[in-house]
Amino acid sequence: MSKPDELLVDVATLVESAQSNQMSLTVVAGGAVITGRLAPEAVWRQRVSEVLADSAHLSDFSPVFTATTRKEGPPTHLHFHVARILQGTVGIPETGGMYRVAISDVSAWTMGDFSYSDH
Repeated sequence: MSKPDELLVDVATLVESAQSNQMSLTVVAGGAVITGRLAPEAVWRQRVSEVLADSAHLSDFSPVFTATTRKEGPPTHLHFHVARILQGTVGIPETGGMYRVAISDVSAWTMGDFSYSDH
């Protein structure tokens, strides 16, 4: 998308201001379907930092995510928590992951998350 969808920016702004991670959203970005819950950027960064800090091999990267340099203006990215990339009847990863998607890369979206099954 050359110009970000204003309605999607408004949704991201509300998630940021409410500091809530309960908004479920599904987006198409770069041909991938990503479904999950949005989180405020600070919450997302903190969780990624915690996961990295617990890793013997990746702990040096943890401080990068705790640096809080919130830019002024509307959000430019969506921060997914407990998210999956949908591939056929499978969600990757099964337990959900942490994804950051540029709003300008979203070509389609819908409220709610998609479930998947092999039935």
